[in-house]
Amino acid sequence: MPDSRSALFSQLLYTDSSLSQRLGRLHESMLDKVPAIERIACALHDSETGELKTFINSNRSGEPITAYHFKIADSPSLSRIMNSGEPRVIDEIQQTVTANAEHSRWLLSQGYQSSYTVPMFDSAGFMGLIFFDSLQAHAFTQTVQRDLMVYSTLINLTVSSAISAINSIIASAHVARDFANLRDFETGAHLERMARFSEIIARNVATRFGLSDESIHHIRLFAPLHDIGKIGIPDSILLKPGALDQHERDIMKSHVTLGAGMIDTIVADFALASMPDSKLMRNIVACHHEFMDGSGYPAGLSGDAVPVEARIVTVSDIFDALTSKRPYKAPWSIAEAAAELRKMSAAGKLDSVCVEALLQEPEKLSLIIEKYQD
Repeated sequence: MPDSRSALFSQLLYTDSSLSQRLGRLHESMLDKVPAIERIACALHDSETGELKTFINSNRSGEPITAYHFKIADSPSLSRIMNSGEPRVIDEIQQTVTANAEHSRWLLSQGYQSSYTVPMFDSAGFMGLIFFDSLQAHAFTQTVQRDLMVYSTLINLTVSSAISAINSIIASAHVARDFANLRDFETGAHLERMARFSEIIARNVATRFGLSDESIHHIRLFAPLHDIGKIGIPDSILLKPGALDQHERDIMKSHVTLGAGMIDTIVADFALASMPDSKLMRNIVACHHEFMDGSGYPAGLSGDAVPVEARIVTVSDIFDALTSKRPYKAPWSIAEAAAELRKMSAAGKLDSVCVEALLQEPEKLSLIIEKYQD
């Protein structure tokens, strides 16, 4: 790879800006070589659900499609890219694509005339897709495809490196949990439900709170870390079958501060303090017990001072606690849990926007509860 492209990759990889911002800079840099590229976007594959989800994008004009997801199996052409590893070219979108799905309708409405789709892979296999779109028909000649493969490699490496760094943090947290033999209600199923509930809320409030697809993805990844500080709480308190006394409650509450300290240590160990979403991760851990009325802990934050990512995780955590079986209670129905969340929202405890964002998709909630059982 020429030195200029190596330098570009270094800039893409080692920066304190978001992946979307890095993709935008790459887009600008490649216009001299391939000026017909109007849009670049990456979608990630969720191997658990089989869904393809919008992630990052750079658009020179028009409206980007965001907070969108669909099962890749529902698209034979994209499934072929995933399974074959071969790129796809559409020379005449307006004549070839039919408006039978939200993404297709959006693609046609933006006036794109041709596209080039490239698969992304990491060490685990298929990771997602890179979409290049142009307002010109037949823009993706063999020469252009050859040029774009270099940039596709840069994008693939940048995205996979960023995701690998995040996964390293999460893996370290899981190892710490396992090493400490944490045995409260934080089962693997609970953590997966938490992640899925948080993703639903984040996707549905994205426009209201200005959340990018990148942030939505990271909220899902980081939500399971919310109670990581509990590994520092003695079993005599963490596993106590009866009610805690005031002293024990104070010790239990300290898990938030302990957790935030652990995240700071892990981030420092991986030299990721400049990563934009490291703050998002820390906010989830440090603020998931704060309430909108200021009655939470440890800082007594209120209103907009409570980060939106923490509000999302708080609602998800409470909903999962209500709908899960516990030694002292049977699981509540979704309707019962919904009534309680709305009651807490009306009392000023929870963000009403986040509550309604979760409850507007009861069928998905039911599927998640059924699939990820303790």
